[in-house]
Amino acid sequence: MLVRLLVLFLLAGLVPLLGAPDVARAASGCSGRPAKTVEFSTGELRVYKSRAQACAVTVAKKPGKRRTMSVTLQARGGRAVVDKGSYTKMAGPVTVSALNRCVRATGAIGKKSASTGWILC
Repeated sequence: MLVRLLVLFLLAGLVPLLGAPDVARAASGCSGRPAKTVEFSTGELRVYKSRAQACAVTVAKKPGKRRTMSVTLQARGGRAVVDKGSYTKMAGPVTVSALNRCVRATGAIGKKSASTGWILC
């Protein structure tokens, strides 16, 4: 009886480790931890940071019909990476090498947009 309880207790502790993938990653396509979210009237710009990379997506508040969406991510001293097109839910993900570098991101849906300025410095 004691052994069963011990096994159940240990398995209960392992379930979160073996459980579903990171919800933020599944929703965005980016790996890493959420670093910054900027909301605007038609959606939000999400930036994620892992050890050596930064990743960004623009997500629509009301997915459905196709509209012009874009996401831009730039590391200081580097070229901007852009994903622009006609999407229903999300633009991106775009990634840049950001080991010890500041990044800035911009997201747009239709004519509305948001920007982070230089972050992760």
